[in-house]
Amino acid sequence: MTAPTVATVPGAVHDALTARTLKESLVSGLPEHLRARFAADLAAVAGQGPAALEARFPSAGRLYGRGPLPGWADWHVQDAVRTLLLARLPLTGTELAREAEARYWGGDAAERRGVLRALPFLPVGDAALVLTDDALRTNDTRLIAAALGPYARAHLDQYRWRQAVLKCLFTGVPLRTVAGLRERRDAELARMALGFAEERRAAGRTVPADLWLVATPEN
Repeated sequence: MTAPTVATVPGAVHDALTARTLKESLVSGLPEHLRARFAADLAAVAGQGPAALEARFPSAGRLYGRGPLPGWADWHVQDAVRTLLLARLPLTGTELAREAEARYWGGDAAERRGVLRALPFLPVGDAALVLTDDALRTNDTRLIAAALGPYARAHLDQYRWRQAVLKCLFTGVPLRTVAGLRERRDAELARMALGFAEERRAAGRTVPADLWLVATPEN
């Protein structure tokens, strides 16, 4: 008798410890009344599912703050709130990816950045790459930087990843924001970066100071 096939759920890029650290970083900076409110919001999302996000997701910045999140470079408080709300949904795989897409397409730039920040915390596998691709087509440096986090490091193919790094050089996004840069850079990226530098010099324009990070793969 053939054993039944067991469906597997794609795992998140980040582990539970990283998610817990994010939550602790957020909650430690909130006043007591907002800590209680956030706990109630998480419970509502876990119990009610996507319907509980309708008001909570867009209002995250207004309610909890838009300032930087201590200990998390380039993150904002509202990014952490939106990430943890999405991560608490009782969904996985393609269902969760579809919900993340709905929040991205229906949101403003801050909400879209929150979704992109959340992707490595969500068990969606590569099902949300459409959002990374969209963000990398924009000229919004906030979205480009958020899109090139750990989710892109894990799931974006090498061709698209190289193009995204070059997009950072074009738009002025610091290369330090690119997750996995040291591990994924290669000779082809170095060739592209040097060609970009030559074009800039020929046009009398400055070359980004951090281009050296990818100009040679052995750096």
